[in-house]
Amino acid sequence: MIEKANVEKILERLREVEALLAEPGTAADQKKYRGLVREHASLRKLQDRATAYYKLVDTVESDRAMAEDPATDEEMRELAKAELEEAEAALPAAEKALSLALLPPDPDEHRAAIFEIRAGTGGDEAALFAGDLFRMYSRYAEARGWKIELTDSAPSELGGYKEVSFIVRGDGAYYRLRHEGGGHRVQRVPETEAQGRIHTSAATVAVFPEAEEEDELVIRPEDLRIDTYRSGGAGGQHVNKTDSAVRITHLPTGVVVQSDEERSQHQNKEKCMSVLRSKLLAAQREAEESKLGAERKVMIGSGDRSERIRTYNFPQNRLTDHRINLTLYSLDRIMEGLMDELLDALVSRNEDLRLESQLSRLASGASS
Repeated sequence: MIEKANVEKILERLREVEALLAEPGTAADQKKYRGLVREHASLRKLQDRATAYYKLVDTVESDRAMAEDPATDEEMRELAKAELEEAEAALPAAEKALSLALLPPDPDEHRAAIFEIRAGTGGDEAALFAGDLFRMYSRYAEARGWKIELTDSAPSELGGYKEVSFIVRGDGAYYRLRHEGGGHRVQRVPETEAQGRIHTSAATVAVFPEAEEEDELVIRPEDLRIDTYRSGGAGGQHVNKTDSAVRITHLPTGVVVQSDEERSQHQNKEKCMSVLRSKLLAAQREAEESKLGAERKVMIGSGDRSERIRTYNFPQNRLTDHRINLTLYSLDRIMEGLMDELLDALVSRNEDLRLESQLSRLASGASS
């Protein structure tokens, strides 16, 4: 059982945060204001989950006492037993929810998600599959009211993409989609296959959180090489007549980003800088963790492009996520963007790993 006094001590901070948010000058400092708003949301979530959990604990205790009291009449005893059974069944999930709310907040939880999808082995069919993945994520984002911003694309002659990059904007986008990074394999009969043979091809996906203003990143202008060229992206004839596309190379690291989806060179440059900052932030975090010898943040798999995470079998309408041994026979619905069952399972497993890691650290600290 989670000690109520410990939770109440943490929730004392809620009143402090609310007082700070009410101060007239707080909103003037946007960095501070955003931090307080997110802390307030986290504490309110903790408060709501604590209320639900301890209400169930009280219900279990009172119903058990009533069911075991010889003075309770038979009808009330049966009602108490039924309510007790229901409360006990709900208690583990409520305890897990409260335990998760007590974990240190994830700094990336509310960020936008930056995607890069590349066609892998399989030629034209791989490009078509990369296009299908882009459509799947776009449909999912649309259903949740999130916005898709295309940053760069290289369409294939027969359809789909050799490569496509985009940003998913919406609260919790990265939290929900962070586990999509890795190798995606497809098994199906291509439209160009005359004999009906099943082909296997692949696409790779990279996902990372968008960098924000408060992230400590220093990018010196002299470290950037900025090239402009004629765009082949959206915008009709205009983009083909002007050098609106932008490619930025970060010379110290060799990271290259480009955007040709906007009509304006300025807009494309802004998108490039956003993606570049995000890539450098991800690399900086990885380097710091490696240098300090710290345990990597608990995640399902590495998220590396080379790791095969999922197989899409169209003839059997089957999707298999190899990291959590999950098989779903609803591939047609998933490809239309109905991904919640899949993503819920990934988020739940990752939460279990975070809890296990936290308990392990607490046990290690107690024994030392």
